[in-house]
Amino acid sequence: PLSLVSGEHLRICPQGYTCCTSEMEENFANKSRSEFEAMTKDAGRSVQAILTAQYRGFDGYFQDLLNKSEKALYEAFPAIYGELYTQNMKVFKDLYSELRRYYRGSNINLEEALNEFWTRLLERLFKLMNPQYHITDEYLDCMVKHAEQHKPFGEVPRDLKVKATRAFIAARSYAQGFLVGSDVVRKVSQVSLSHECTRAVMKLMYCPHCRGMSSVKPCNNYCLNVVKGCLANQADLNTEWKYLMDSLIVVADRIDGPYNVDTVIGTIHMRISEAISNLQENKDSITAKVFQGCGNPKINTKGSSSEDKKRRGKVTLEAKSSAQALEMLVLDAKGNLTNLKSYWVTLPNVLCSKKVTAGSGADDKCWNGMTKGSYLPEVMGDGLANQINNPEVEVDITKPDMTIRQQIMQLKIMTNRLGNANIGNDVDFQDASDDTSGSGSGDACPDDVCGKRLAKSPSMRPPETHAIPKQSGHGVSGTGSRSLPSTLLTFLSVALLATQHLWR
Repeated sequence: PLSLVSGEHLRICPQGYTCCTSEMEENFANKSRSEFEAMTKDAGRSVQAILTAQYRGFDGYFQDLLNKSEKALYEAFPAIYGELYTQNMKVFKDLYSELRRYYRGSNINLEEALNEFWTRLLERLFKLMNPQYHITDEYLDCMVKHAEQHKPFGEVPRDLKVKATRAFIAARSYAQGFLVGSDVVRKVSQVSLSHECTRAVMKLMYCPHCRGMSSVKPCNNYCLNVVKGCLANQADLNTEWKYLMDSLIVVADRIDGPYNVDTVIGTIHMRISEAISNLQENKDSITAKVFQGCGNPKINTKGSSSEDKKRRGKVTLEAKSSAQALEMLVLDAKGNLTNLKSYWVTLPNVLCSKKVTAGSGADDKCWNGMTKGSYLPEVMGDGLANQINNPEVEVDITKPDMTIRQQIMQLKIMTNRLGNANIGNDVDFQDASDDTSGSGSGDACPDDVCGKRLAKSPSMRPPETHAIPKQSGHGVSGTGSRSLPSTLLTFLSVALLATQHLWR
């Protein structure tokens, strides 16, 4: 209109004299909705970018450690061990392949994989070092049964198993935590505005235009009430989100401390070399013990080389430390995680201060939803339960958003995994994302059920712990965690999904 007209036709804005037609009001409503959703997604994308960058940084570092160890083994072992290596190359390759698969989230029992490696290696090396005998598979089975007693590789297998499993468990959970966090933000950011919120955001952002006050910005407290009402479900992520950030920080300290991945992963080839050397140096006594326990094998009548190939010379195996790079990665991650802790409850302030209002401004010369003036209602608290008396948005606090409730469950599960990783416990990693390309965050165990250790060895004792911040009903603060039946989470998850339609 060229001049103010009666606003009786308006459905959202105050019905005084107006500059808007019904069509303009509808267009403004659609525009405000798309702009508000875009602002929320932009804020989420910045968090996703931070978490993804942390994941890529650590993942690249960890993979590089493993690659360098494997490369060092391939380059040095032929010169050191000759046929002992060349005829058993596949055993070593299979080990590193299993380690990578485990780190990537495959359902592998790491302790069993390491035990299998030492068993296969012992069987092959024993035959190579005793070519004058005909050693059957049955005889090897007997030898393996006595292996724990004779300790042919010395203390290396046990020591490596304890240290490597803890390092890999921590590394895998740590990397997975960043992916789960990023995935949660992505899915939550896609939640669309309700009809009530579309009206409230329109009234906040564009009704001043319809009153001829396009230059007047909304009052800050008015904006906060609108945004807190519309993002009430998102704010309910706050508690579990903080637990995830805190848990990642604790495990980061483990990775750069007691479970130091630089020391453990970067020296796997050296420990294997140490084990083989121990077997070679004690060959006669170990062979005698095996013969005593399993009997003397038959002489090999087909003929063979008189003895195994000895070392071909002194080759020093070294591990190039990247401890400084790890320290920098951990410091950077801890800084970012600390900054992200309060993301969900500070989001309304961020959107209002940077995107909607002009800053603090003059409190009595801002748009209060009706006209230019002061805004008197108090600001609501954070979360769904605090919106029962929100003066700007009608929020049904009895109907939580199901997508967000599911993501809260994902945060709980991942936090529990990190809590278990903190004390050296292994858990199942199952893909729980809604699509096949998801993060593999897991959906089949509650807060403490995932702490049930898959590994069977009693040698993997929990180390001293730095307690993860206590959580009401969570139990991931070190050894004091409480366990819930594994069926409970399954029931809860099914119940949440089953009630989705009822809530909506």
